[in-house]
Amino acid sequence: MPIEKEDLITVSPEALAPAAIEAKAEAVGVTKASMPPARCFVAAMLAGAFIGFGGMLFCTFLGDPTIPFAVQRLVGGVCFCLGLTLVLCCGAELFTGNVLMLCAKASGRIPWSGVFRNWGVVWVGNLVGSLLAMAVIYLSNLQGMNGGAVGETFVSVAAGKVALDPVALFFKAILCNVLVCLAVWIGFGGKSVADKVIGLLLPISAFVACGFEHCVANMFFLPMGLVLNTLGGVGAAGAITLGGIAYNLVLATLGNIVGGLVVGMAYWFAYRKRD
Repeated sequence: MPIEKEDLITVSPEALAPAAIEAKAEAVGVTKASMPPARCFVAAMLAGAFIGFGGMLFCTFLGDPTIPFAVQRLVGGVCFCLGLTLVLCCGAELFTGNVLMLCAKASGRIPWSGVFRNWGVVWVGNLVGSLLAMAVIYLSNLQGMNGGAVGETFVSVAAGKVALDPVALFFKAILCNVLVCLAVWIGFGGKSVADKVIGLLLPISAFVACGFEHCVANMFFLPMGLVLNTLGGVGAAGAITLGGIAYNLVLATLGNIVGGLVVGMAYWFAYRKRD
């Protein structure tokens, strides 16, 4: 039985087939590469704040130390899904997802200058948005909930991240963005809000539950931990430093790029349009 053209485009009225998702990923990459820097920066700030909101909900839930470990990881991961749900459904520029622009680059539709310009603007915008969200959340005294246990959770999470072995940190970052980019890939294929939310739920909750490293999430967790540790006196003195934050963000960013590269190039090779 011959394959009809429509079979390559959709698998159902509700979702795109893999080949159509790859074509959409390329088209999205072209759009991102040509986005005016000011608009791109503001959209990136939104994404940084959105991921920070996910981190806020994650730490609020983990602020109850009586919850069993497995429940903490699973439900905490679901809580963190708030961040990418807002990014995909409300529209924002997230550095880790934008690694998939490499699909458009591999097909020769955008130059390296467009890729690196977007990545640079978005990374900085994500950082600024994360810091703004962190400042507002800190001033709201969220960390004081449950007798200060939420603040202790923020510091504990941040201290664990800066203490990671560099090899473990790098590979945790690779695994993280494999799952994040798969969630974004599912989002490209969905045609409704429900499609996107349900599709991202398992990949994102999995990376959080497994303790993988997401550079944009860490732009929120680490500064919040630093402020609470140094100004609030939460946790052991000096547990989090600016040097530790820089160390984590550099390796997490590099690992996230590799993870996104793996996903993007695998699907580009398997499903790109061939003349």
